[in-house]
Amino acid sequence: MSFNSYKEDEEVIKTGKMRTLLRMLSYLLAYKKELTLVLFIIAFCIIVSLINPLLIEEAIDNYISAGNGQGLFRLVVFALILNLLMIGGIKLRMYIMAKVCNSILLTIRQELYSHIQTLDLQFFDSRPTGKILARIIGDINSLKEVLNNFVTTLIPDFATVVAVAVIMFVKNPPLAAASLCSLPVMAVCVWLIQFYSHKKWQDFRRKSSNLNAFIHEDMSGMRIIQSFTAEEETRRTFDELLYAHQKSFVKAVRLVDGMGSIIDLSWGAGIAALYFTGIKILGVEAVSIGTFLAFGSYIGMFWNPIMNLSNFYNQIITNIAAAERVFEIMDTPAGITDDAFVTQIPPIRGEVAFSHVSFSYDQNTKVLNDVSFRIKPGETIALVGPTGAGKTTIVNLISRFYDVQDGIVSIDGRDVKAVSIESLRSQMGIMTQDNFLFTGTIKENIRYGKLDATDEEIIEATKAVHAHDFISKLEKGYDTLLSERGGGLSAGQKQLLAFARTMVSKPSILILDEATSSIDTQTELLIQEGIDALLKGRTSFVIAHRLSTIQKADRIFVIDKGGIVEEGTAAQLIAKKGAYYKLHTAQMAEAY
Repeated sequence: MSFNSYKEDEEVIKTGKMRTLLRMLSYLLAYKKELTLVLFIIAFCIIVSLINPLLIEEAIDNYISAGNGQGLFRLVVFALILNLLMIGGIKLRMYIMAKVCNSILLTIRQELYSHIQTLDLQFFDSRPTGKILARIIGDINSLKEVLNNFVTTLIPDFATVVAVAVIMFVKNPPLAAASLCSLPVMAVCVWLIQFYSHKKWQDFRRKSSNLNAFIHEDMSGMRIIQSFTAEEETRRTFDELLYAHQKSFVKAVRLVDGMGSIIDLSWGAGIAALYFTGIKILGVEAVSIGTFLAFGSYIGMFWNPIMNLSNFYNQIITNIAAAERVFEIMDTPAGITDDAFVTQIPPIRGEVAFSHVSFSYDQNTKVLNDVSFRIKPGETIALVGPTGAGKTTIVNLISRFYDVQDGIVSIDGRDVKAVSIESLRSQMGIMTQDNFLFTGTIKENIRYGKLDATDEEIIEATKAVHAHDFISKLEKGYDTLLSERGGGLSAGQKQLLAFARTMVSKPSILILDEATSSIDTQTELLIQEGIDALLKGRTSFVIAHRLSTIQKADRIFVIDKGGIVEEGTAAQLIAKKGAYYKLHTAQMAEAY
């Protein structure tokens, strides 16, 4: 299984800019009423802006030149009312579109987050958490302006450009042609810029993701960094990533900035061509002052939207890379899913069987090779063996965090692939060596194991694992607020809380993966009674390197070389003087 670290750029599957844009804009369809009102406002504003130059022409040629003061006053009042209404419409349009765009971002973020939760562990194992966060937060935020400007910029400005061009050609075709003569050159230059800049913005997004991944990893491991005085090393790494991020941004922006200059030059060329044609070619007598002023206004009304459209086009090129990254995760299929015909597994009795199971994480090296065994309901099975032998893999397959490549894993005679994941895992209690605690109170963290657990059930669970005493001594007891990962508690205390969280769920199948690894020997002896009570009456799998914790197991499986090399009780395996005996002897020697 390949892993993408913060040192490597992510590869995003190419889907085509237009396809990605259309998919992003499809979210606007859920707001038809709001968009209809916005389009009506936009149409009114366009009409007013198109009328304004005509009103100026009318005022100069027919009222000012004729000395008609009353008519001019009425025209000015009419124009003022129209423009005030237009300003109010613009404000209302901005408010509506802000609400719509924020709602769409919320929808996309919820869809992305919900989909991420369905993805299998291999997805999370293959990339840093920071790179996933970059897509959920930064990449989605960058879509807002594209969604907003599609309605408020593309539609009205495109309509304005077409309407202005039509009006200009109707009024005076030669002047219109002269005013727009530089448009083809500008179009070619803009196309060339976007062609090269899209790749630059894709690279910028990748560098942003690398930087985000490093910062997340660095903050999470700050205790280790400070313990080994590695601040200078991490600062150098941060500087390198920051420089790469800055460099990619400069390269992308440098191309985009050229777009504005090209449009300014084209605009200036159009104005020069207008007056040259009107004065030198057509002659002053052929074109009135009002017409010249009207065309001057129309040129501004033509090239301003062109500038806006180019900026919007630039936004698309800039942010389409972000949209590609968001939709790529949305389109990532969940590796572990329910088939169409799965059933709900009934209350589990606890019979677990592996039949000729083989498994590999990378499709090359087999962690398990043709493993078979059968566990009776209520049995406690201990898994021991060297690191990487496949102990955790076995319990992960039982929980269906991964699917086998060959063979069948069954519970109560049912293939785990034939039952729904939710009905399977809801009846399992899993406690790993990573005793993760969430931000919240102690009570909320324990209740995570059973969301409807009563306070009495929570206290019962903590008493069973001997966590009640230390919780009661805290200032706020069970209402004590924990920071991220349980900051402020000792490793052993966090392990006890995680153990209580597992216990309160009262699972049919219990999995303890190095469940006492962070607990000292004295504390372990205190909670052993609670562990025995928890194991009683349910099928349990206990992974442990400390062999003293599994002496009461019904059977011990020694895992090595892709399979079970020894099986039996502790006494039986010691008597065999095989692999388990060597592990036991080595630990006894270390103890003394």
